[in-house]
Amino acid sequence: MLYRENGQFKTSYRADQQIFPILQDRIAILAIVAVAVVGLPLFASDYLFRAILIPFAILAIAALGLNILVGYCGQISLGTGAFMAVGAYAAYNFTVRIPGMPLLAALLLGGVCATAVGVAFGIPSLRIRGLYLAVATLAAQFFVEWAFLRIKWLTNDSTSGSVAVGSLSVLGVPIDSPVAKYVLCMAILIVFALLAKNLVRSHIGREWMAIRDMDVAAAVIGIRPVYAKLTAFAHLGSWEPAAFGIERSFQLLFMIIIGGLGSIMGSFFGAAFITILPIVLNRTLPAFGDVFGLHVDTALVSHFESMIFGVLIVFFLIVEPHGLARLWSTAKEKLRLWPFPH
Repeated sequence: MLYRENGQFKTSYRADQQIFPILQDRIAILAIVAVAVVGLPLFASDYLFRAILIPFAILAIAALGLNILVGYCGQISLGTGAFMAVGAYAAYNFTVRIPGMPLLAALLLGGVCATAVGVAFGIPSLRIRGLYLAVATLAAQFFVEWAFLRIKWLTNDSTSGSVAVGSLSVLGVPIDSPVAKYVLCMAILIVFALLAKNLVRSHIGREWMAIRDMDVAAAVIGIRPVYAKLTAFAHLGSWEPAAFGIERSFQLLFMIIIGGLGSIMGSFFGAAFITILPIVLNRTLPAFGDVFGLHVDTALVSHFESMIFGVLIVFFLIVEPHGLARLWSTAKEKLRLWPFPH
């Protein structure tokens, strides 16, 4: 009887269209956000921030953009890592080349640059689809990798392409510790998750889903495919200053498949799964090997990680195409009816 919406009557259209119409959902989300923003910074260790929490927040931001493109608009992309690289290096250049550039402004401008590149490479989506579109975005991946390795101006004359920025601050607060970096990433994640959730519920989101389901019929009823597809590509920009190779692009694609295509919550589930699984395998597989007298090295753990990802992707595509987010929705539906049979 803890999860019922009986008696939670809506007296206005605005109340009926709330993101979380059930009171228990609102309380649960607020509690999770409070723990994430207030509780974890007080008690979590530096290792937890560096290994799990910060990567989770960054990957979740990237997954939100990719899920909009693939899950809501149906446009396949294999070059997400390239658009992340554009956003990250653009933000870096704004920071080091413009004295006094605020960090948040640099991040937003990096996102604008990633948006412009995403729209440019999204133009082929107006005439091609499916495998051919995936190949076009894959070309963007290789081109961007080449550009940041060969065009030294983009990396401030760094020979290896690696860049770093020190003495970062937001509104006078220094961002020089794992806790501060985590709080900044979580703040950005929460803001963009709310924006994405409201966006997919708006007329723009309905246009994306109409294009995804049947673009010809969408065009017949007056939806502009050019506008809808290019706005979906514009949401690929993210700002992770780390590795942006083809492995990252595939990792993000696996993330939204496992988490749930066409689901904002699925982006969080996928990011958490992708972040935690390698750490769990690195801890458990050597322990199992010791029990049976086997030597398990890091290379074998990496192979197991790839195998598990492959098996899970096939499983979810066949058994539950909507991923972990659908399993979560099913569990909530059963909880609503408990203890009565479904």
